[in-house]
Amino acid sequence: MTADASVLRAVERDASAPAAPVIVACRGLRKAYGDRVAVAGVDLAIRRGERFGLVGPNGAGKTTLVSMLCGLVAPDAGEIELLGETFDRTRRDLKASIGYVPQETALYPDLTGRENLRFFGRLRGLRGAALTREVEAALEVVGLADRARDFVIRYSGGMQRRLNIAVGLLGRPQILALDEPTLGVDPHSRHTILETVAGLAREGTAVVYTTHYMHEVERLCDRIAVLVDGVVVAEDTTRGVLAGAGAHGNVGFDLDPPGEAAGMADACRSLPGVLAARAFDGRVELAAADGAAVVRHVLAVAENRGVGLANLEVRPPDLESVFLALTGTQVRD
Repeated sequence: MTADASVLRAVERDASAPAAPVIVACRGLRKAYGDRVAVAGVDLAIRRGERFGLVGPNGAGKTTLVSMLCGLVAPDAGEIELLGETFDRTRRDLKASIGYVPQETALYPDLTGRENLRFFGRLRGLRGAALTREVEAALEVVGLADRARDFVIRYSGGMQRRLNIAVGLLGRPQILALDEPTLGVDPHSRHTILETVAGLAREGTAVVYTTHYMHEVERLCDRIAVLVDGVVVAEDTTRGVLAGAGAHGNVGFDLDPPGEAAGMADACRSLPGVLAARAFDGRVELAAADGAAVVRHVLAVAENRGVGLANLEVRPPDLESVFLALTGTQVRD
């Protein structure tokens, strides 16, 4: 889409889009910091109850884009519509409909979980019985009601992330933006967070979700946008992005000895059907048009080089391979 295109019409043409009203849209959104352009003319539209994934390499502009959509950063150009109205940082009435969960936890460690929520709830204008209801409801949603009296300093990293999400839920926002919410958390907390986000969307909350974890995007998101150098290079359902981005399969294996991984990757780059190869931590990952067909060539190269292979995997196309195809960068947990 071009900067002056109608984002609403583009979304309505997508037969896979949920039949719900557009709740937030941006057109031609741009932001630069000095000579570095962080976001370069982005158009997006997100519907009520939609789980929208925003993915891209480090420095792609994801956090800047989300910050503009939440009214935390002023764009240099372009416009944002929220709930059908023009939105900027001065519209406090519209800001109240947004919940924002930043990458870094913003909590007071010497207060209890409940005290943190009551403090942030008052900042959002909640008082009295309404504040109590919102705090207790948020604790239930993130599964921390039984730990509400504990000081946050005693929470695990995953629990702090979940409490951070609870802060974003106060006031029952219509749009919830989460920036890398599962970064560094344990598997149980990650599962709880994903289930929480899915439940919120089912209740009608529009979710903007940025992450480096491609399996989360595939599990959670209705649509995704891939951002590279501040530009959206692909936007569609997961299936649509896979079909349109030249996605490919992957072949991965460990080397014995591990020090031969770089040489093995170099040797594999010239094999028929291999699109890209990289080595890391004694392992080689190949992007291949047909992973199964490439394996026999890989085995021959390994035999010629006198190295052993272990943990050989052939994986079908997924969002990890889309990343490699679109950005030249592979995102890994």
